[in-house]
Amino acid sequence: MALRCLPIWVCPQTPHRYPLAGLHRRRVVSLLECSSSAASQGAVTAVEGDGRELFKKPSDEMGLVQEAKSVAFHRDLSMLPKPLSANSLYSSAGDDSKVRISFQGIPGAYSETAALKAYPNCETVPCEHFETAFQAVELWLVDKAVLPIENSVGGSIHRNYDLLLRHRLHIVQEVHLHVNHCLLGVPGVTKEQIKRVLSHPQALDQCVNSLNDLGIQRISAKDTATAAQTVASSGKKDIGAIASVRAANIYGLDILAENIQDDANNMTRFLILAREPMIPRTDRPYKTSIVFSLEEGPGVLFKALAVFALRSINLSKIESRPQRRRPLRVVDGSNNGSAKSFDYLFYIDFEASMAEIRAQHALGHLQEFTSFIRVLGCYPMDLVR
Repeated sequence: MALRCLPIWVCPQTPHRYPLAGLHRRRVVSLLECSSSAASQGAVTAVEGDGRELFKKPSDEMGLVQEAKSVAFHRDLSMLPKPLSANSLYSSAGDDSKVRISFQGIPGAYSETAALKAYPNCETVPCEHFETAFQAVELWLVDKAVLPIENSVGGSIHRNYDLLLRHRLHIVQEVHLHVNHCLLGVPGVTKEQIKRVLSHPQALDQCVNSLNDLGIQRISAKDTATAAQTVASSGKKDIGAIASVRAANIYGLDILAENIQDDANNMTRFLILAREPMIPRTDRPYKTSIVFSLEEGPGVLFKALAVFALRSINLSKIESRPQRRRPLRVVDGSNNGSAKSFDYLFYIDFEASMAEIRAQHALGHLQEFTSFIRVLGCYPMDLVR
């Protein structure tokens, strides 16, 4: 078969056709060139001259370079397509009966695990950037996107809060995923042989004590799954990776140790995003996420939060982010005239459904103090751990 396509990852869990379908014709022209035998073949190759690297590896300084052909002990990585990039979205016929979910990273990422927890039979579509995952939903290439928003150890992911406001997608579900950091190595090695380990900086920070006990040097990678892929491709016995069990299975690595994170209760919260909002109900606990900015005045933040306390509505999350388009605000000053203050947006999650009268009254009351307000989504709370 002679097939040329743009780089894209597809979850290897189930048989796939092309993972994206329905791209607007004005956005992409002639991106696929297939021979007449394409239907009977199953291989996918990367387009020539794409110019994008899968990742920039700090590990290159150590001489870790991805090999063109697979090492014998792990699966054939050349059969896995490259991630979707912002400039390389393409469409093809797909199975519309399945839910397709985009995520940032490559197969084996924790975001993919979160998507599979929410939709066990879904088709996952890896993307190069978080922005691309949003765009894939907006362009009808996938049905939903999964986005990590906060970690119990590392805190909030501020960049993703900004993306929630920049795009018009709706939060329709949350997923709490227990983080099981594993030390991975090529088959046949022991953890005592590992001298250097690759992983995402946050994963490395969350495993400091375990790595110090083993005397292992820490090296940053783009993400955990990329670290596993790099180790598998290098074939070096003294290099390990911190990644998930799923990444070990995909890239043919041995699990040398599990749950090496310093905090046994390490949890990451993910959001599932869709084009259309979920219709709120009251048959189970719901959570509502909003973002707003406040008018200037003494005690205005106290008054804004009081609208929820007065109605016995619990706030589970409060996050502030600077307004990028208007970072400073001119306010009334003292005898000298005027002064400038920083202008912020406030993100709040509260435990109530928009179908409840008390939630509706609370938002109506909140509007008295806000210059801007937007409901990001109303969705069932994840009560399963």
